Amino acid sequence: MEQKPLMLPQDEYNKALVNNVHPAGWKNPEPAACYNLVVIGGGTAGLVCAAGAAGLGAKVALIERHLMGGDCLNAGCVPSKGLVRAGRAAHDVKIGAAFGIHCGPVSIDFGAAMERMRSVRAGISSHDSAARFSNELGVDVFLGSGKFVGLDRIEVGGKVLVYKKAAICTGARAAALPIPGMAEAGYLTNENVFWLTKAPARLLVIGGGPMGCELSQAFARLGSEVTIIETAHGLLSREDADAAAIVQQSMLRDKVQLVLNAKVLKVEKRGAEKILFVEQQGATRELAGDEILVSAGRKPNVEGMNLEAAGVAYDPHKGVSVNDMLRTSNPRVYAAGDICSPYQFTHTADALARIVIANALFKGRQRTSALVVPWCTYTDPEVAHVGMYEKDAADRGIPVLTLTVPFAELDRALLDNEPEGFARVHLRKGTDRILGATIVARHAGEMINELSLAMTAGLGLSAIGRTIHPYPTQAEAIRKLADQYNRTRLTPFVKKLFTAWLTWQRS
Repeated sequence: MEQKPLMLPQDEYNKALVNNVHPAGWKNPEPAACYNLVVIGGGTAGLVCAAGAAGLGAKVALIERHLMGGDCLNAGCVPSKGLVRAGRAAHDVKIGAAFGIHCGPVSIDFGAAMERMRSVRAGISSHDSAARFSNELGVDVFLGSGKFVGLDRIEVGGKVLVYKKAAICTGARAAALPIPGMAEAGYLTNENVFWLTKAPARLLVIGGGPMGCELSQAFARLGSEVTIIETAHGLLSREDADAAAIVQQSMLRDKVQLVLNAKVLKVEKRGAEKILFVEQQGATRELAGDEILVSAGRKPNVEGMNLEAAGVAYDPHKGVSVNDMLRTSNPRVYAAGDICSPYQFTHTADALARIVIANALFKGRQRTSALVVPWCTYTDPEVAHVGMYEKDAADRGIPVLTLTVPFAELDRALLDNEPEGFARVHLRKGTDRILGATIVARHAGEMINELSLAMTAGLGLSAIGRTIHPYPTQAEAIRKLADQYNRTRLTPFVKKLFTAWLTWQRS
């Protein structure tokens, strides 16, 4: 019998969560004679595949060995943004004096902040529940480990499911770093950091990517002394350099300590302390902390499915191999989400699942290469991006015109006391075609969609310029980008023609 998943602390909220996404005593149904689609994995990609296909009339089975909702609900987007929001609330109280609001010393109840997160997460979990998918959506939900036993069948809990098509949506997990002493000392990942009920006095974070930055800033704002150890020369090294620099300065203001261009050599435990031995600029130093959070690297969940029996090619480090239409080496089997995509975001998993439904069940020809994929890092300020960076265009030999509007030029950003951000767009030179864009703002993730829509619909920046934007808003920066573009079209020759015309009009 499968062991009941552990989710700590075992309070009323986590009990409600587990009762929704992996209920005790769940009885798997008797399999149908044949399924249109069998989905392995109940994270975002798997749930969208199952719900979408069932809603279109398919007979669908969904297999989940752990918690329905996957990383996003249980150990990713949902809990992390709950923690980020708590940190932002604490920060806003501390900077109230800038607006004439004086509150005195701020008292932070980390346990209460985490309890609120668990409460909200438990409420959200009903949407991903086994009962909803079974009773409301008509999906046969099987809790247990599924493994292929042939080209067209999967076994789960001693029962064999025969399918016309299958979708592998098993996702990825935090990679274990091969650092001597790490396992013995113990460490946190996204899978268990949200179990904490007390903020670590000193938190050592390995990795300055999106997750490392988001959680480091949140923990620092909620009372922990945080140190990030990063191998690159700065945080968010894959992002626009100017954007990353703004986030880095914000982190420093929040008293996050940075150890950059550094490599962790080994870990030791000395009593209650955990010691990282770090090499930096040829010298070795020791960093002491109460907890270690590892936020460097992901590993696809390819184990235990007996993919060889289905003839599905995979790489243990890169995941299941798929073509542009998400079909694997077995034409009956498709994949979606983190198990096969370099873009490991919930919204990408959702989009890929929709492609699987169209291509697997309705002989569609939808391609992943046609997708326009935005993403956002939820630091404060946020960094949102879509499309190419300037370097990407240069590598492809595409000439670009880059336009930037600093938020210091926006009335609303000044009123909000948030002048450090910017909106930046890369255009194919000589046209208004948008190749890519970056926004740095407190709510950049809410603002990038206008540019993503324009790129998806093939609209140029001029179309945004013709769109009236409310004043005062920070999103007005996007219209100002269009104004900048229009000014580039007013060459000296064109201006001379206009002047001559207007002079003639006065005569």
